[in-house]
Amino acid sequence: MLDRNMVANHPEKVREALVKRNASDEQLHELSKLVAVINRRRKLQSETDSLRGERKSASRDIGKLMKAGKREEAAPLRDKVNMMGERLKLLEHERKDLEQQEIDLLLRIPNMLDPKVPSGNGEEDNEIVDSWGDIPDFSFEPRDHHDLATDMGLLDFERAAKIAGTRFAILKGPLAKLERALISFFLDEATDNGYQELLVPYIVNRDSMTGTGQLPKFEDDSFKLTSNIGGQDGFLIPTAEVPVTNYHRDEILKEAELPLYYVAFTPCFRAEAGSYGRDTRGLIRQHQFHKVELVKITTPQQSAQEHEKLTANSRALLEKLGLPYRVARLCGGDISANAVHCYDLEVWLPGQNKYREISSCSNFGDYQARRLQLRYRPIEGKKTIFCHTINGSGLAVGRTLVAIIENYQQEDGSIQIPPVLQPYVRGSQITADGRLV
Repeated sequence: MLDRNMVANHPEKVREALVKRNASDEQLHELSKLVAVINRRRKLQSETDSLRGERKSASRDIGKLMKAGKREEAAPLRDKVNMMGERLKLLEHERKDLEQQEIDLLLRIPNMLDPKVPSGNGEEDNEIVDSWGDIPDFSFEPRDHHDLATDMGLLDFERAAKIAGTRFAILKGPLAKLERALISFFLDEATDNGYQELLVPYIVNRDSMTGTGQLPKFEDDSFKLTSNIGGQDGFLIPTAEVPVTNYHRDEILKEAELPLYYVAFTPCFRAEAGSYGRDTRGLIRQHQFHKVELVKITTPQQSAQEHEKLTANSRALLEKLGLPYRVARLCGGDISANAVHCYDLEVWLPGQNKYREISSCSNFGDYQARRLQLRYRPIEGKKTIFCHTINGSGLAVGRTLVAIIENYQQEDGSIQIPPVLQPYVRGSQITADGRLV
C-alpha cells in the first residue's frame, strides 16, 4: 500500500508509475478518485478539529456562566453546543466513510517503480541482464518431461484427475524421491546462507492475504475455504510468502535485528483462474505444487543490496544443479502490482526449446509493510519507520524437477541425477524403466 500523503501530495509521480505499468483507464480514474477522497477527508478533519475546539471553548463558557448563576445566558450557548455535537456526529460519519473509501482505493493502487524498471507491455519487453550455462546440444531429439516421466511410469496424471481433477499430478518412486531431495537441498543451502527455517501454517486468514497483497486483486486465483478461521475467511496459501511475511505483522522490530532472513518449504495452492488453456500439459502450471521461499525483512537502506543478494542465492542453486538459465529484469507491463523491482530467473527447458520462469525475486519496498503495519525503531531516533520486504523462490520445486528431467535426459531414455543431489537420493541415475540406480 502506498503512503496516502505521498499520493495526495505527488499524484503526478503515482500517475507516471501507473502509465509505465500500462494501467487501465479504470486504474487512472481510481487514482484521481483517491486523491479527491484524501483531500476531502483532510478538509473534513480540519473542519472537525476546528468545530471541536469551538465546542470545547463554548462548554467552558457555559461552565463559567453556570458557576456565576447566569442560567438564562447559558441556555443559548447550551443549544449551540448541542447543535455542534450533532454536526460533529455527521462529520464523523462522513469521515469514517471517506477513510474506508481511502483504504479500499489504496489497496488497489499498484506500487511505485524503481527507475531501473524498463518500459514495456509484457514479458517480450523484459530486459535480459545476465545468463549462465550452455544450452545442451543433444545428439538426439530431446523429449519433454511429460512424455519421459510418463513412459517411465513415474508420473500419473490420469489417476490424479480421478482423485482431484485436472492440473494435479502423482509422482511415483524415484521421481517422488527426487522432488523430496530438491526440497532438502534447497533448505540446506538456504540455512547455510544464514536463513532461518520456518515451518508455517498452510491456511491463512483474510488479514494475512491482504497484508502481502494477494487480496483484493487475486481472490479469484485463491482457494477460499468454506469454514471461517478465527472469525475470518480462510484461504489455502498460494505461496509461503504469505505466512512468512505476516510472521511479524503489527510488530515494531529493532533496527539492530535487521535484516531478517527466513526460508520456508510449503505446498502452494492456486486456482489459476486466469490461465485457462495455458500450460495444460505436464507439471508447469498445477493447482498444487511445492516451493521453497526466501523472505527478507530489511531497513530501506539495506533493501536494494539484500534484493541482489537474495537473487544471487537463488541463482547459485541453479548453478549447483548445472541448469542453464538467464536473468530478466521485468518491465513495467510485466512486473507484479506489489513489486518495486523484480528479477525473473528463467531456466532452459529443452522439451519446450525455450526459457521458462523458475523464480521471481522481488523487492516490495515498504508497500507490504504498510499493509502489515510492520515497522522498526531506529537505533537513533524514536519515530518508527516502515520496514522493506523482499522475497523470491529458492526455488519452485516442480519446475526444477522439470528442468532436471529435460536437461539431464539421455538418448536411452534414462535421466542422470545432478551430482549435488546424488547423496540425497542415494543414486546417480533413473533408468528408462523407472529404477533408481
